[in-house]
Amino acid sequence: MPAERVHLVRHGEVENPTGVLYGRIEGFGLSRRGHRMAQLAAESLAGHDIRSVTASPLQRTQESAAPWIAQSGLELGIDERLIEPTNAFEGINMRRDLPRRPDLWRHLVNPQKPSWGEPFLSVQARMLAAIEDSWAAVDGGEVVLVSHQMPIVMVARTVAGLPLAHNPSKRRCALSSITTLERRGDAFVEVSYTEPAAALLADAIDTGAV
Repeated sequence: MPAERVHLVRHGEVENPTGVLYGRIEGFGLSRRGHRMAQLAAESLAGHDIRSVTASPLQRTQESAAPWIAQSGLELGIDERLIEPTNAFEGINMRRDLPRRPDLWRHLVNPQKPSWGEPFLSVQARMLAAIEDSWAAVDGGEVVLVSHQMPIVMVARTVAGLPLAHNPSKRRCALSSITTLERRGDAFVEVSYTEPAAALLADAIDTGAV
């Protein structure tokens, strides 16, 4: 019997003092608060029958998966399909630098695709494939997939029947949030969305860290 539930977990807060869009750039790990966020996410499902934990290849997701590994005693799996999408704006502070970089404005021409990075349809396809494989690979219990905001949003919008194109500022996928899916017939449905680190996130916003 496949997994009963699939939990899509976003990584915690990243140490990013210059406020750049870090994307797939190496060397961006969790802040001290980010580690605590990840811990709260794992603690929120303490006692659940977690059968596998898989993260994207990036440092921040693997660090966010660490509390789940410590709690479950499982080995961490790595799946390239859970990774952050490519983005032409990696390495810049969008508010500060983009107005001064007309060479980059061409990447804003088609937000429906989007023209600045990996197409929404591509992200959707790889995420759904990763979910399907993880769901089918265990005998009952629950699985945890630690990924990034945009990939998780693509899944949430897909199962809700919403268009993939959207306003990035309106995404519902907070740091260390958990989007939980169940299989109903031939499709996955969302059964819950929780923000175990909401208090820490509010503090981060108040202090200007997010």
